[in-house]
Amino acid sequence: MKLRVFYDGSCPLCAAEMKQLAAADRHGQVELQDITRPDFSERFPHIDPVAADRILHGETDDGTLLYGLDVTARAWHLAGKGWRVNWLRWPLVRPVADRVYLFFARHRHRISSLLTGREHCEAGTCSPAESRQQSSRR
Repeated sequence: MKLRVFYDGSCPLCAAEMKQLAAADRHGQVELQDITRPDFSERFPHIDPVAADRILHGETDDGTLLYGLDVTARAWHLAGKGWRVNWLRWPLVRPVADRVYLFFARHRHRISSLLTGREHCEAGTCSPAESRQQSSRR
């Protein structure tokens, strides 16, 4: 694992992106962790799930924490598809992209409802990589 991504598994759009990321990550560079799992705080006491619910959190192998679109860009880069999102980190685009991301993060459940017809995932219905999460703990 080169990057651990802490995502909201109750968000249909978030779970869909993590499913795409898991499929693209052919070399196991990204580990996905759902912050809504009951044992999350026990397994990751150093990550505040309330803060991680407000803004995407990521953690590198050396313990460095990344946030928001920096997590997204690093994860997709590690999965070999960085070209999809790297432009969001360009100096002139970054400030605008970060503001748009924060708006999305705040309203992601309503946006999910508009785009997918579901505001929240029921337990286990959207989990993108449940089997990968389980296997990474063995």
